[in-house]
Amino acid sequence: MSPPLIRPRRLLASALLALAGIVPAFAAGNEVTMYKDPNCGCCGKWAEHMRAHGFSVKEIATPQMGEVKRTAGVPQALGSCHTAKVGGYVIEGHVPAADVKRMLAEKPAIAGLSAPGMPQGSPGMEGPYPADRYDVVSFDAEGKTAVFASH
Repeated sequence: MSPPLIRPRRLLASALLALAGIVPAFAAGNEVTMYKDPNCGCCGKWAEHMRAHGFSVKEIATPQMGEVKRTAGVPQALGSCHTAKVGGYVIEGHVPAADVKRMLAEKPAIAGLSAPGMPQGSPGMEGPYPADRYDVVSFDAEGKTAVFASH
């Protein structure tokens, strides 16, 4: 007995329906909301870096960055110039897109990542000066930290 014939249109429709369920979930993980001081230029450069690596970035300028960081649970020692949210995580400062992608893929039990301060040479902080060596640090809701990546 030969297998039943699959009609090309039915196969295409099934494939499109399957993709419709996957694509929104993937896209939602790539949507970044970034809060920044209205007078900061490097934050926009970090947003450009994220867009160049496949993220959709919504920039929100606010003079209330201290409140944004407190509400997001960013430990004071890990502060930087902008605070972002992506995939249920907090991203503080100039964290490279590759680290954000790794975090989203691995889904660790953390609150987020930070590149404390404003390391020279980090995404958005490039320039004619030598790049700093810096760590991207993970943090949890209790304030526990660990090195996530070194650059």
